[in-house]
Amino acid sequence: MSTANAVEFWDGVYAARPAAGDPQPNARLTETVTGLAPGDALDLGCGDGGDALWLARQGWRVTAADISAVAAERLAALARSHGLGDQITTVRADLHRSFPPSEFDLICAHYLHTHFDLDRATVLRSAAHALRPDGRLLVVDHGSASPWSWNQDPDTRYPSPQEVAAGMNLAPEAWTVERADAPRRIATGPDGRTAEVTDHVLLIRRTR
Repeated sequence: MSTANAVEFWDGVYAARPAAGDPQPNARLTETVTGLAPGDALDLGCGDGGDALWLARQGWRVTAADISAVAAERLAALARSHGLGDQITTVRADLHRSFPPSEFDLICAHYLHTHFDLDRATVLRSAAHALRPDGRLLVVDHGSASPWSWNQDPDTRYPSPQEVAAGMNLAPEAWTVERADAPRRIATGPDGRTAEVTDHVLLIRRTR
């Protein structure tokens, strides 16, 4: 499917629902980042902006990227309303074609899944190369389908964190895998339902 279709789809997804007033961060982000010294962060696929807002409140300078201009514009307005406009920069970015040009101390990619064309391995490899020394890349993927997921195909296979890391083809002398596991948690869907889900968590640190 084309990039134009992807932009139209995701703009439609965000435009069809009310803007979030105070979106919450992902649990895997808060447990991983708490205790790290703030620096420059990049949020890939920022969506409603819960992760970007939380990071900014911890003192991080955040670049929040999403393919949807609706999502990016809403987050920019939300950041200003929370007094965080100086710490959050939003950009509409098509990661299939380009990657934000800068260096970061933290890059997070939560549930960067799509049914449109996206070379995820190349995107994540670009993210690893955009890290400063001692910077970290946090990739959190679905390890199971929730009842409210758009993908209910029972034959869907969820690559393990180890497989995702291998697909990035990073030199082990320059990047270290600090975490690769599949924890479970209770998640709450957009309609208030709860369910136990599996996350695939990969944390990579650039050592040089």
